[in-house]
Amino acid sequence: MGVVELLLMGVGLAMDAFAVSICKGLAMRKVNKKQCFVIALFFGGFQALMPLIGWFLGSQFADSISSVDHWIAFILLAYIGGKMIYEAVKEKDETVEIDQMDPPLDLKELLVLAVATSIDALAVGITLSFLEVNIIEAISIIGVVTFIISAAGVFVGNIFGNKYKSKAEFAGGLILVILGIKILLEHVMG
Repeated sequence: MGVVELLLMGVGLAMDAFAVSICKGLAMRKVNKKQCFVIALFFGGFQALMPLIGWFLGSQFADSISSVDHWIAFILLAYIGGKMIYEAVKEKDETVEIDQMDPPLDLKELLVLAVATSIDALAVGITLSFLEVNIIEAISIIGVVTFIISAAGVFVGNIFGNKYKSKAEFAGGLILVILGIKILLEHVMG
């Protein structure tokens, strides 16, 4: 597997992280570069770590993981997305909302999202263990590509978030729920 194939694989794996990064950018009044870096680091790091774990596991657990990975991703994304939708529709004190600065990143939530969006990468790692692939090169490319795409996602989300405020959080939660359903349906139907 060459560099071009690994780049394409990295882009494909990064799409879930890109969607979630957009959701994170939606909630920011203006892009907080430190938070953007942390978000991109979490997603890029987990997209690199999971194939490495999968590569080490090899084929030993391939059947077990592939039979439940979609359920795990669905449950995690539906929970986080549902929470975002709830927060968007519950009544808020407008004066408090105007005075608030951007909320700090919830690292526990970010960890859950990073794991949920990188479960497919675990299966890819198992596949890579069967091929003659330099795993360090593969995970480096996947991680860097995801980092860059996730950072871009925060900026894209922020552009829309500043225009639509509370509807943006609702849309972000809906995106996560739909993403979870998509992952579930791809595995159940396919």
